[in-house]
Amino acid sequence: MKKTGCIILVLLLLLSGCSQQGDKGSLGNVGLLVTETISDQVWGTKGYKGLLKIQSEFGVDVFYKEGITTKQAVEKAVAEYDKKGVNLIFGHGQEYAPFFNQIAEKYPDIHFVSFNGNANHSNTTSLNFEGYAMGFFGGMTAAHQTESRNIGVIASYAWQPEVEGYIDGAKYQDPDVNVLVDYTDDWDNTEKAMVMLHMQLKQGVDIVYPAGDGYNVPMIEKLKEKGLYAVGYVSDQSDMGESTVLTSTVQHVDKLYEVVAERFANDELDSGNIPFDFQDKVISMGRFSPAVDKEFRKAIKDDIQAYIKTGNLPEERKE
Repeated sequence: MKKTGCIILVLLLLLSGCSQQGDKGSLGNVGLLVTETISDQVWGTKGYKGLLKIQSEFGVDVFYKEGITTKQAVEKAVAEYDKKGVNLIFGHGQEYAPFFNQIAEKYPDIHFVSFNGNANHSNTTSLNFEGYAMGFFGGMTAAHQTESRNIGVIASYAWQPEVEGYIDGAKYQDPDVNVLVDYTDDWDNTEKAMVMLHMQLKQGVDIVYPAGDGYNVPMIEKLKEKGLYAVGYVSDQSDMGESTVLTSTVQHVDKLYEVVAERFANDELDSGNIPFDFQDKVISMGRFSPAVDKEFRKAIKDDIQAYIKTGNLPEERKE
């Protein structure tokens, strides 16, 4: 009897462990493609963490490939994934959207997911971060904190909505603040970004928003060295220095991966372009530096909560 009881107990524990795992439903194995590396501690790392969360949540096999930058490389990787039973592939960036659109019809049993692109097949989806609001709150913070009334943003591409949001938020907070804007036209060109930073600092900028995941870490380190301020990007970068990073515009990519996998497992993942914002709990502001006065911190946190509830930014609520 004791032996039987032990066997039953073990079976119950195993069943209990299985019940905590998400229902795989339509989800097979999952693949990830990144243009650079999963160890960059910013964008690529977040994608990899999202992949691991899917593995843990659904008990599926996951695969990743780094340095995938051409159509030929994408086609080769997808063919390999197809043989491994992968039916959900994340292309971790805007670059993958056109590649996926070109090959999607060849793989009708695979769903292709990219970011901030334009998906135009029934088995392609683009996850679009609505970056305007997070940029707006970042701009408000920078305009409040600046002493020179000169702030900067060094972004990768002009299409990034967080850039316009940063400018508008800064102007809302202080109509007389001067915002310098430069674009690297590349997510990872650190050398070019650092030259732009040098030029902005020569023009009296004392706060910079480095809106590019490949170069924001060295840029924040340089600003810290000079005793100046930054608004972090993609991750909560307060751990790089609370006295340097005023706040961060955070994209919770790893959480979004889980959301997408769950929708796909339940046959609820739409094709086309899907927007995500604060209300979806995949965008937030990072911790605010103690260098920012308490009164402003409270006020802007109230503004963020109001935006989450109503969808209206401070300037829209005053109209």
